Amino acid sequence: MFSVDGDNVIITGGSRGIGLALAEGFSSAGANVITLDINPPEVEGNYNYINCDLGNQDHIQVVLDRIFSDGFIPKVLINCAAVTIPAPSHQYSDTDWRKSISVNLDAVFTLCREVGRIMINSSISGSIINFTSIGVEQGFANNPGYAATKGAVKQLTKALAVEWGKHGIRVNNIVPGYTNTPMNSKSWNNPLLRKQRSDRTVFGRWAEPEEMVGPAIFLASDASSYVTGVDLVVDGGWLVKGM
Repeated sequence: MFSVDGDNVIITGGSRGIGLALAEGFSSAGANVITLDINPPEVEGNYNYINCDLGNQDHIQVVLDRIFSDGFIPKVLINCAAVTIPAPSHQYSDTDWRKSISVNLDAVFTLCREVGRIMINSSISGSIINFTSIGVEQGFANNPGYAATKGAVKQLTKALAVEWGKHGIRVNNIVPGYTNTPMNSKSWNNPLLRKQRSDRTVFGRWAEPEEMVGPAIFLASDASSYVTGVDLVVDGGWLVKGM
């Protein structure tokens, strides 16, 4: 039921952090994995890496055309790559705003559109998994580009789930809490900030990247065959915690 053995999987941002954990986890489970990232993986594994500038829509198209022409037709797409550029909103530059939109939103839509098209044309009942953030569910200051783009991805996922359900394509979000990744290294390396964020959870700790693998395999596999358009929260109880 939870098998992804033999499935073709594309993972963006697969060179470090959660994306790398997903690449390792899915390949260990028998999937055929291609990772797309601008930098090579920090750890070599049993998966294929293709250089892709996810901030360049033309480059994404070229890479996908090459993948598809080589006969690799994905059953699973996982959009994990993202950038976070924190700054006060009243001082946020146009450059940072547009980079956030390009990587966090434009790339996600381009990949969903192109992979969705080939799934439909190939009659594949596939799974698309987008990563959002607990910042979509609550207000977080000083990072308007990240908040806005992740919020847009949340709603894009729901729209695609409704539109593509008739083709047997499921589209869902994973909503991670604070995770020990390079993206969050500034907070992780600050003892006060690390504790503040740990204390907001039920478990009193951050997530490790590997803890996102199980939820992703659930959404990628037939175990979630009747699940679409949902936000699967993996935050250690951050959102549910009251006093």
